[in-house]
Amino acid sequence: QVQLVESGGGSVQAGGSLTLSCVAARSIFGTHCTAWFRQEPDKAREGVAAIDRDGSTKYSGSVQGRFTVSRDSSKNTLYLQMNGLKPEDTDMYYCAAWDCSWTNTEHWERVALRPAAYLSWGQGTQVTVSS
Repeated sequence: QVQLVESGGGSVQAGGSLTLSCVAARSIFGTHCTAWFRQEPDKAREGVAAIDRDGSTKYSGSVQGRFTVSRDSSKNTLYLQMNGLKPEDTDMYYCAAWDCSWTNTEHWERVALRPAAYLSWGQGTQVTVSS
């Protein structure tokens, strides 16, 4: 497993932007697929955006066109750029990773936004969007 630490959460008004960061304790992007999830209390964790080893990305329908996932291998850091924030984006946001070096693209496409695929998780960072 990999230690992951998120940062960048905060409070913004609707229409605003935030960038979340997730720093991995070691170099992982060559072997690991990574993603951002979010969760409200007493609700299931929801996949938001994922990126595979080759840089392909996948987004949930609710954030497509507003959020962008990216990474910087030199900094072992995963990012989530969030634009056009809405009150319904208020959640705790988590980054996650799993060793996908043995999988193919078709498998990644099926599981990229499923929490069960991921073995390493950060502690979360809160995002609050006010109307």
